Amino acid sequence: MSVRVVPLELEKFQTLPSHTRRCVFWEMDRADDSASDGTGPYETDLTDPRRTTADHESEFDKEAWISGLLLEWGTCGQIAIESTTGRVVGTALYAPPVRVPRARRFPTAPVGADAVLLSTITTQPGFEQAAVLLMDAVIADVVHRGVRAIEAFGFSGSREPLERDLVGLMLGNGMDTDACLDCLMPTQFLIDSGFETVAHDLYLPRLRLELDEGLGWKSAVERALEKLVVEAAVDLSGTPAPVG
Repeated sequence: MSVRVVPLELEKFQTLPSHTRRCVFWEMDRADDSASDGTGPYETDLTDPRRTTADHESEFDKEAWISGLLLEWGTCGQIAIESTTGRVVGTALYAPPVRVPRARRFPTAPVGADAVLLSTITTQPGFEQAAVLLMDAVIADVVHRGVRAIEAFGFSGSREPLERDLVGLMLGNGMDTDACLDCLMPTQFLIDSGFETVAHDLYLPRLRLELDEGLGWKSAVERALEKLVVEAAVDLSGTPAPVG
C-alpha cells in the first residue's frame, strides 16, 4: 500500500471519510448554537438535509468551516490519498485557535496566540502510519507560512465508557456531555512527533511544537517535503500503532 499527501481543497470535501466529513466536534460549540439567532456564519440553513440531530454531526457546517478558512486564511488541512484507488485514507485539520470553538473548553486552554492549533489527525484502518506523513505535511506548510509553533491537545485516557463520559462532561456545556474521542489525538503520538507538554492534565494535556528554535526543525521539514514531492508515494507496509 502507498499513499501521497496533498493539501485539502474544497472540491475534495465529498471524498473525505464519512466521519471526517460530518463531525463538527472541534468546529462548533453548542453553547454558541443555543445562543444563535440562526444568522451566524455556519448557521445559514437549518433545514439543510446535511444537518443531523446526532451529536457533533453536520456536514453542512463542516463544509462551511473548511470553505471559510480556505478563503480567509488558506490551507487548513492535509489529506492522505491511497495511490492505487484514489481513496482518502487520512486527514489532518489545523487552524488559528480562534476558529476552533471547542478548544476553549479544554481544561488546559488557551492555545498560545502565536501558534496554529492542530485539532486532529485521523486515519482509516490499515493506514495508521500515514499519520506521520500527515504531520510532516502540516509542519512543512506552517513553517513555510512563518508560523512560530503548533499546539495540540492530547488525549491520555482510554475509550472506556466511564472515561468517555468524564471527558465529555469536561468539554461539554450542560447540553452536550459526549466527547468525540475519535477526534482526539493520543498524547503519546504527539510526544513521538516532537511536541512537548506545556499544560499538564490527567486526560487532556496541551502540547507545543516550537518551529523557530534554530534550523533543526526547518531542515527536517524541508527533507520531509522533498520526500513527499519527489517520491509522491510512500510504502506503508508493516503494522504500526493506531493513531486517531
